[in-house]
Amino acid sequence: MNKSEIIDKIAGDHELTKVKAKEIVEQLFGFVGKDLKKEGRFSFPDLGTFTVSQRAARTGRNPATGETIKIKASKN
Repeated sequence: MNKSEIIDKIAGDHELTKVKAKEIVEQLFGFVGKDLKKEGRFSFPDLGTFTVSQRAARTGRNPATGETIKIKASKN
């Protein structure tokens, strides 16, 4: 389910306009993002936990050219 489908579902189930449902979804995603940045994790009771993971630097390959490239470490 994508963001647009979530907005449509919330609007339909709760008799809200899509604009209002979008505001709610955007605010919720904002809370999740801020908590992930601050704490490194966010838990939804009865749903699951989102965590930030570290990816080490590595060597990769550009699929278009076949050239070997260095990929920086990142947080996902």
